[in-house]
Amino acid sequence: MDMQNANLLTQIAPSAKIDRASHGWRAKCLQRLVRMALPVPDSFALPTATVQAIAAGQEIDLQPLSELFSLGDGLVSVRPSAMNPEWGGPGTVLNVGINDVSHARLSDRIGRENADAIYLSFVQSYAIHIARLDPDMFAQEGGGALSDALRAYRDEMDEPFPQDPERQLAGVLRSMARAWEGPTARLLRQAKGAPAEAPLGLVVQQMRLALGPGLCGSGTIQFIDPITGQPRVTGRFRGQRHGETEGAGAETLFLTRDERGSSLEDVAPEIFADLVRFGVAARERLREEMQIEFMVTNGEISVIDAVKVQRSSRAGVRIAVALARDGIIQPEEAVMRVEPRALIDLLHHQVDPRGERDVITSGINASPGAATGKIVFSAAAAQASAARGEACILVRRETLPDDIRGMHASVGVLTGRGGMSSHAAVIARGLGLPCIVGASNISIDLRSRTLLAGKRSLKEGDEITIDGTTGEVLAGAAAMLEPALDDAFTQLLEWADDASRMVVRANADTPEEAHTARKFNAQGIGLCRTEHMFFETDSLPAMREMIFADSPEDRKLALDRILPMQRKDFIDLFEIMAGLPVTIRLFDPPLHEFLPHDRAGLRELAESLDLPLSDVTRRVDALTEFNPMLGMRGVRLGIAIPEIYEMQARAIFEATVESNRKGKPVVPEIMIPLVSAMREVELVQNRVDAVAAAVRNDRQTDFTYRLGVMVETPRAALRAGDIAAHSAFLSFGTNDLTQMAYGLSRDDAGRFMNIYVQQGIYAEDPFHILDQDGVGELLLIGAERARIERPEITIAVCGEHGGNPESIAFCHEAGFDYISCSPFRVPIARLAAAQAAIRSPAD
Repeated sequence: MDMQNANLLTQIAPSAKIDRASHGWRAKCLQRLVRMALPVPDSFALPTATVQAIAAGQEIDLQPLSELFSLGDGLVSVRPSAMNPEWGGPGTVLNVGINDVSHARLSDRIGRENADAIYLSFVQSYAIHIARLDPDMFAQEGGGALSDALRAYRDEMDEPFPQDPERQLAGVLRSMARAWEGPTARLLRQAKGAPAEAPLGLVVQQMRLALGPGLCGSGTIQFIDPITGQPRVTGRFRGQRHGETEGAGAETLFLTRDERGSSLEDVAPEIFADLVRFGVAARERLREEMQIEFMVTNGEISVIDAVKVQRSSRAGVRIAVALARDGIIQPEEAVMRVEPRALIDLLHHQVDPRGERDVITSGINASPGAATGKIVFSAAAAQASAARGEACILVRRETLPDDIRGMHASVGVLTGRGGMSSHAAVIARGLGLPCIVGASNISIDLRSRTLLAGKRSLKEGDEITIDGTTGEVLAGAAAMLEPALDDAFTQLLEWADDASRMVVRANADTPEEAHTARKFNAQGIGLCRTEHMFFETDSLPAMREMIFADSPEDRKLALDRILPMQRKDFIDLFEIMAGLPVTIRLFDPPLHEFLPHDRAGLRELAESLDLPLSDVTRRVDALTEFNPMLGMRGVRLGIAIPEIYEMQARAIFEATVESNRKGKPVVPEIMIPLVSAMREVELVQNRVDAVAAAVRNDRQTDFTYRLGVMVETPRAALRAGDIAAHSAFLSFGTNDLTQMAYGLSRDDAGRFMNIYVQQGIYAEDPFHILDQDGVGELLLIGAERARIERPEITIAVCGEHGGNPESIAFCHEAGFDYISCSPFRVPIARLAAAQAAIRSPAD
């Protein structure tokens, strides 16, 4: 090749200057196969600059490729070679170079019928994609189809079908180059994450025909199950036989011995052995599980291509771990190869992708996993279903705090309203329940106990499957894959922990959630919401009695009934966490959430309190707020009704004494919610210190604790320096902080968030991925000001963003001490924290 063409075409040889950035992944992969001495047909790479020049109309000298047309059957293929195989590209064009002369030669070797089929296929492809003729004119089949196609081409183009192979090749290259630059192709690859101006390389390769005497055929082979990741030879071989006693025609063979029919291993054991050898070599040299595309011509094998095996999330984990255990890659590389979100698929049941899907409706995939159950429309119905041993799906317009019991009794949750941070979504993620929210086209008719989804109508008791991973609701029971918490999963996370520099805790409110957190090796509880304890059947009447009490003494009497239940819950949590830190958030929600609002519920409450219905109704109305999420809740409630926080502090300290007595010492962390001023912290601190002193005196024993603040108002972030003076730790509650920074209701934002993201108003849903520019700046300001005042202060994030990989990377760069997330997000967080540490140099 002369110097003028040196940069236009490069033969793919062991020492050739082929690189992925200039020539694409396929060209580089083929070079590696050549270096492994695999039987790869002669191939040439066209760099991206050459392809761009061709698309612009420039002509290149194809003389260096002319020798390919004189080898073998004289045909070549052209394949795309983008930088990333996920970006796709124009379809491969086969049999370039066939003309009347080569057709006659092929007819003698493989038979007229086969030669006609090859010629016809190329004429049709060339006419439609290169000459841009009407496809309907080239739909010929059967006898005489080739002559009809050649005639149609001549009639439309006023010239015979091109016989010059180089002219054919030039047309194919131009067509593929321009197809890549087209608007449709741009949109498709951008949807796959490619830059708008992503370049394309092309590969021209000598063809091997899977036709002829002896054993011929084409196939693919891989050595791993793409769904499970277990070692297993899979693939196919389409055998073509001509001129033998078995008769002409095609026969699909199994690759390995199989009782259902003939296999390549039986028919041609030496070829099968070569393929296995090629696979082992490719895995070791390419450091990946590869699918090999091969061709057999008269018993001689050729490797046409090799691509990374497409795989499920669970298979991806097993493959990465197996490669590291075999010494092919380092453990840190195995950690980097697994997308943190992919672990979600391993933690829960998943709908088997190989099964059929009868989709009823869809919504926001708020909590991953899949479950099948009977439709129920209330918490009571869910509990009754669970008592009968029947799996159920709780379907609600939106869930409320008193639906928690029904969620516990269900195997999945579906709501018509809500977003990623709605009540249903947050609670479901904590419980590990698959959940779909914001399914806006469903309507619930409680009178007829019917669910309407588009034109579909389902009754209570009908069976559905919800796929919380995709957001789809399916009719009936779908085939499922079991969770994959196996040895590979455990090993990957052990390697992740070795690399990580950030602590991962869990948000856990119940003993069940704490057990889950420990199972996933959370390093403590970063957020225990105590209000769920007040909704329990035993404590709710006392809570309502407290709300209706007219004096501090009466409120204390009611709360004293709740104290033993709170104390027991804390003892259980401390025992499960076995000395690991436990951060307990004091009571947060507004009081109206504990009261009924329908007439039947109000009447029942009046009876239980022995009060007139009118008094109960007036008290409920008096507690109504225009915006309860910004009203009397959190620390404001603790200051206005201090008996609540005093009772909780006593329960925490008495549980601490009990745990210490059992030889499981604990230092509880008490967190004050919804703070906006330093004086709030001072007031609560004084009361908590007083309770601690009383418990020490009553129990004649000492203990320590840490008092901190949940930063979830913008003012708390801005005044973090003042607040830090009275705090051992600050934990950013990014759910409410995002809500207040944006002025958005996290429960209602899902109704229009997709529109905002699609129109580029927000890059992402800020309740799903932390807004690093706005909310993130509040975090950085708060952390900086707190550390100036108190350098040893602990800084953390305990909102739902604590389980989001991008947000975890932000927290790592900011130098936060720990993040806390839902128990089922702990593995994702551990892997994301490790990847953030590996990407950034050690301090």
